[in-house]
Amino acid sequence: MSIGEALAGSRRQAGLTVSDVSQRTRIRETIITGIEDDDYSACGGDFYARGHIRSIARVVGVDPEPLIREYDTAQLGPEALEEGDDITEPVPVVRTLRRPNWPAALGVALAVALVVVLGFVAYHLLAGSRHATGGAVPTRSHPAPHRHGKPAPSRPAQSRSPSPSRQPTAPAVAAQALAPASATAFEPFGSGQGDDPSRARFAIDGNPSTAWHTDWYTSAHLGNLYPGTGLLVDMGRPVTITAAQVTLGSAPGADFQLRIGNTPAMAGLAPVAGATNASGVVNLRLARPALGRYVLVWFTSLPPDTAGSFQASVYELRLDGQQ
Repeated sequence: MSIGEALAGSRRQAGLTVSDVSQRTRIRETIITGIEDDDYSACGGDFYARGHIRSIARVVGVDPEPLIREYDTAQLGPEALEEGDDITEPVPVVRTLRRPNWPAALGVALAVALVVVLGFVAYHLLAGSRHATGGAVPTRSHPAPHRHGKPAPSRPAQSRSPSPSRQPTAPAVAAQALAPASATAFEPFGSGQGDDPSRARFAIDGNPSTAWHTDWYTSAHLGNLYPGTGLLVDMGRPVTITAAQVTLGSAPGADFQLRIGNTPAMAGLAPVAGATNASGVVNLRLARPALGRYVLVWFTSLPPDTAGSFQASVYELRLDGQQ
């Protein structure tokens, strides 16, 4: 009996539908159906396939370890697995940001300020002593020269021609609100198959009472099922974006990136701004204007909800720039 047959048979014996398993595992029904047919192409790789198998097996009441071992044998080949080998999931690498050494930086700043102050005081002390010893130099008045006993005629004052006026510079074009053409759900394996695609349009409809939501997950990091999930906005044509305003739910805990590019794929969408532990109205000002047709709000961590699961919401997305 294959892995898919074992899971499907156990699900039916437990009296569960595919929809029931999807709600309990937060795995999409299409992925569950594929696994029951022994098709793992929609899982996104071996790491995610093993995670899906474990989650489904626990819900339908099956020990997942024999199924995982059978999966690894089928994928890697029997010769790659020796008796007693332990196939473990790769541990994701968490990169930590090095915090700046504020005490050292403050000490350097104080030392520089002290040198400047001492130099300033020394300069003024030397300047004062020079004036005290030298005294003021009287100004001599020179009488106008006489020509043959007669005063020389005074020259008429020469008028200085006015300097040409400086031409005013053209004012910079002010940023304005940009109107998106459409929005869709996005996942790393392609757009249109992400979370809650039917409500993606609510994030750009101008109505703050409607929203697009991610799916519910069992942990902040999407239950370790996906690296992220997002909302992809099509501007209809390339535009220059200088700022963005993202209105989230009230619970803090959302980590997300703003990515912009000219192709609706992760590789073509460069990160230009982001926020961590965010909630409510988040204002993002880009370090430099970004040109692109597509804008992706990409969540990598989700805030908790009142039911004990994790979910992010986008009530409104405003983009500013030039057409």
